[in-house]
Amino acid sequence: MLKINFKKAAGLIATIGVFASLSTSVAAEEIVARMSGHWSPTHQSAIHAQMFADEVTKRSDGRLRIEFYPSKQLFGIREVMGAITSGAVELGGVVGVVSFPSINKNFNVASYPGLFNSYDQQRAFFQESKMGKSIWDELTTKTNSKLIMYNPVGPVMTFSSKRELTGVDAMKGLKARRLLKSEEPMWDALGANRVSLPTGEVYTALQTGMIDTINSPPGSIEAYSWWENLKFAQKPYQYFADAYIMANQSWFDSLPVDLQELVMEVGQEIGNVSTNTILDAGESTLTKFVARGGILTELSGAEKAKFDKLMIEKVMPAMAHLFDADALDAAEAFVAN
Repeated sequence: MLKINFKKAAGLIATIGVFASLSTSVAAEEIVARMSGHWSPTHQSAIHAQMFADEVTKRSDGRLRIEFYPSKQLFGIREVMGAITSGAVELGGVVGVVSFPSINKNFNVASYPGLFNSYDQQRAFFQESKMGKSIWDELTTKTNSKLIMYNPVGPVMTFSSKRELTGVDAMKGLKARRLLKSEEPMWDALGANRVSLPTGEVYTALQTGMIDTINSPPGSIEAYSWWENLKFAQKPYQYFADAYIMANQSWFDSLPVDLQELVMEVGQEIGNVSTNTILDAGESTLTKFVARGGILTELSGAEKAKFDKLMIEKVMPAMAHLFDADALDAAEAFVAN
């Protein structure tokens, strides 16, 4: 007959209870945050977003686990800002020139051709100048968001599958993808026919001939395999397309102070890596593009002068309605100093 030592059994049960309690406590302390990204996993911005997520999880010893969902598994490029604002996700990858102008139209100065000469200069305008700070503060206040990390997508140039882009005249009649409203004046001035398309539809549109030309950072044509259809490219770079890891402000404020500090620390570190490597990554893509048989034209001499004249006389005046005059004046004064 089996004999039970009730004292030992009671002690064992108590011990199990303690471990169970500790396990529950540890599990309860873990904070899980979802971060949405529209970039494909091989895109430089997605790679650095994943680095950020992994590093925060590692350094917090699992207290804060950030789960990154690329390839618009959660939200697309045009929806992510609203998702962050509503709290549908805690963090997201936001492309400024896509998400911000509808909140404050003066952010359109960021896509004004040739205005800023670097990411550092553009960021300094929005973080240090009186006008720039007022634009940025309104953006973050209205969206209940906080900048965690700079994660640029690269400077923008033109690619086509139709013909060699030898100058501005070569653009006439092309079917150009339009992602931003600020792109409309340029395509119109060049005589191209514009088609509005989100990122996820570009590959099929190029494949079927719905479009044959796009403005894009070089890295994107590789990451999304657009270069399977694109055969021609034209510089100069038109503007520096910046992107950000933004967080829901209320969620961020709810974190313990040490985790808030950790998130910002890692964001600064990985953001520096992202910024310092994006230009070289783009040039590397262009080298591979040419090796695949692509033709890259960098406008110079008379053709560059023609391009600049078109920007100054037609494109820039046509963009005037996209922002307040004093915002552009402030940005021009800032870069002149």
